[in-house]
Amino acid sequence: MSDIKKIATRESYGKALVELGAQYENLVVLDADLAAATKTDMFKKVYPERHIDCGIAECNMTGIAAGMATCGKIPFISSFAMFAAGRNFEQVRNSIGYPHLNVKIGATHAGITVGEDGASHQCCEDIALMRTIPGMVVMCPADDVEAKAAMRAAVAYEGPVYLRFGRAACPVVNDNPGYKFEIGKGQVLREGSDITIVATGTCVGSALEAAEMLASDGVSAEVINICTIKPLDEELIIKSAKKTGCVVTAEEHTIIGGLGSAVCDALAETALAPVYRIGVRDVFGESGSAAALMEKFKLDGKGVYEQVKEFYQRK
Repeated sequence: MSDIKKIATRESYGKALVELGAQYENLVVLDADLAAATKTDMFKKVYPERHIDCGIAECNMTGIAAGMATCGKIPFISSFAMFAAGRNFEQVRNSIGYPHLNVKIGATHAGITVGEDGASHQCCEDIALMRTIPGMVVMCPADDVEAKAAMRAAVAYEGPVYLRFGRAACPVVNDNPGYKFEIGKGQVLREGSDITIVATGTCVGSALEAAEMLASDGVSAEVINICTIKPLDEELIIKSAKKTGCVVTAEEHTIIGGLGSAVCDALAETALAPVYRIGVRDVFGESGSAAALMEKFKLDGKGVYEQVKEFYQRK
């Protein structure tokens, strides 16, 4: 997929904020001293009066956003996923989730593709954390097109939303005329009959690459893109599992509590198919280039292919 256009979803986030800022005059952006990295500086340049740098004080930023939401604003709070979801969990739970306030969380630099910043900044637990908060919508866009669409849907939705964006450029896979986004709905990107690969975020591109390799081996893989991990499109996943009888999940996140766990939850009550989870396997990340880490953790196209093939041969 080297010839396919690649864009980091954090760039998409910044551009979407500017576009939505023109449409929603009550949209405000709060950042924790990371505007250049999270790309909210794009919004700041156009709407400086609606951008607040709260300094390195993520928990305080969350409280400010909660207060602004009670006054009719649509606040976006932004930081790295490690801080927006990790350091901030108690404030997000009690100040945003419990009163079900209309605050959006733009979490960038998620997963191991943060790269050289290393394990302390590579948050692979954020989806698990945010899934546990009642009423929280959790989205992890696969590419530039989906990131912008998820942003539009998040602003239109009344309630808390967690949006997960990446630092590294990823292939644009949804740039087609028939693309339509809806919270809680997945998409079949490739029809298949032998095995289902359910992927999210950066691993959607990897899943499509893997499906091409599997096809060369005579294995027909169905690829489903899940942007909204909560609420999950259980109907689509169950339908595909009934057809193929074999399911693999792929995510740039720990296999504990993320997409893999959500899919297992959906299928456990039906016992339709065995599930194998591809992701970070109960370890911390490490320093290195994004590409090298994706390869080491077997989350690139080749790594996903090898794991899917091995699982399929065992089923």
